[in-house]
Amino acid sequence: MDRESAVKFIHANFGGVIEDSPWQDSPEYTVFRHTDNRKWFALFATVSYATLAKQNPQRFAELTETELHLPVDILNLKSDPDLIEEITKAPGILPAYHMSKRHWLTILLDGSCPSDQIKNLISMSYNLTVKHFRYKVF
Repeated sequence: MDRESAVKFIHANFGGVIEDSPWQDSPEYTVFRHTDNRKWFALFATVSYATLAKQNPQRFAELTETELHLPVDILNLKSDPDLIEEITKAPGILPAYHMSKRHWLTILLDGSCPSDQIKNLISMSYNLTVKHFRYKVF
């Protein structure tokens, strides 16, 4: 799944969300958040493989110097902290870039992670950040 497909998936499947670019100096960074509680559930960015390799050198050891400097679209998603360690063992999924590694993960949008898995992880992130209503018990 590429960035465009992931964005289309979000728009088609999740209502009550806002897409915006909060950093004027980085328009390639796009955030999806809930309209009611303003919580983020997805952050799209473009970085180099070399940037990601700084915190995950073993995952990029097979890339050439030229390949390391190529840009890659990534997607940061919120995840269940109890699942992150196992999820990040899968191809194309890393501990979060530039966010809490306990609560977030990073997906490479370069075809290395299956589309169905990305869709499931987007859904999990959305559900973990949606406003939960509390019912008062009388």
